[in-house]
Amino acid sequence: MGSEGPPAVTIHVTGFKKFHGVSENPTETIVNNLPEYVKIKGLPKGVTLGSCSILETAGEGAITPLYQALQSALTRKDSDSSNSGKIIWVHFGVNSGATRFAIEHQAFNEATFRCADEMGWKPQKVPIIPGDGAISRTRKTSLPVEEITYSLAKMGFEVMASEDAGRFVCNYVYYHSLRFAEQNGILSLFAHVPSFSTIDEETQMQFAASLLEVLATLN
Repeated sequence: MGSEGPPAVTIHVTGFKKFHGVSENPTETIVNNLPEYVKIKGLPKGVTLGSCSILETAGEGAITPLYQALQSALTRKDSDSSNSGKIIWVHFGVNSGATRFAIEHQAFNEATFRCADEMGWKPQKVPIIPGDGAISRTRKTSLPVEEITYSLAKMGFEVMASEDAGRFVCNYVYYHSLRFAEQNGILSLFAHVPSFSTIDEETQMQFAASLLEVLATLN
């Protein structure tokens, strides 16, 4: 057993609960079902599926459990001195008006919610991290979005690279995650998915598992 070595990559995932206009969030189903799905399907050697968390679709409501999960993953890694592998966070959010999947390059330091979140907050042109500067400030993932998108498209998925994750809770969470990732030497990525009425649940489960496989192959 000892000769197998530590996992090369640990991938943690998050999804969201329901919110205004979306009574059943597909990402809650995807993330809740992912552990059993990849257990049956299998993951590439050296890849471990870590925590699977469901966040409130609320700016402040999502952030505390997000940071708890991010920090917990780091603590587990630090406590295992033999594990020097990569940590990747993958956040799934729904874009109910989309017709295909989207891999997000970046997040903006701006909260402008088109409707109140699930805690009743509706900020307009508010910086997410005031200390980061203006709302035009962006943080970008260090993962190769174009390469990831190309690989998923070759697998047959309708997928695009995106420069704009919106200004709602998805962008809010992604910005915080990218900032944490930069400060702690880990990696973060956000993927938007359509509703199940646009792309069925089984295809979306295949997409989520395939995204993990693609991330596992990156150098």
